[in-house]
Amino acid sequence: MRGVAQRFEIIEHPADVGFVTYGGTLCELLENAALAMFSVGCELEAIEEREQRAIQASGADNEALLFDWLAEILAVADADGLALRRAEVTRIGEGEAQGVVYGEKFDKARHRAGTYIKAVTYHELCVEKTAEGWKARVFLDV
Repeated sequence: MRGVAQRFEIIEHPADVGFVTYGGTLCELLENAALAMFSVGCELEAIEEREQRAIQASGADNEALLFDWLAEILAVADADGLALRRAEVTRIGEGEAQGVVYGEKFDKARHRAGTYIKAVTYHELCVEKTAEGWKARVFLDV
């Protein structure tokens, strides 16, 4: 049984890295999924929130929305060379989410890189509403 404060857990997979993430709301689920992804890519403790980037995602269903949310964040981080530590959903509607990610330029002297993430995948991707809120499973291509 997971604790109320648990945001995500990393799961084992032979070829990829995956995680299960939780949220009381769909917004919180998206934020916690981003946090899980950030934790795979870099140790979060040393990252400061010096920069922010707007994120827009859309999808025909909750799985597609989560996929696009994470893929957009990954693309922004990769393009701008950012180490990210927090995501905030500022608006969510039917099939779309907007938000902001916070972090700073990756600095090899200060940041400890984790696993390089090539892409978000649809492999076993699922989002479900449970009695406790929301739950999702995501695998990343590393």
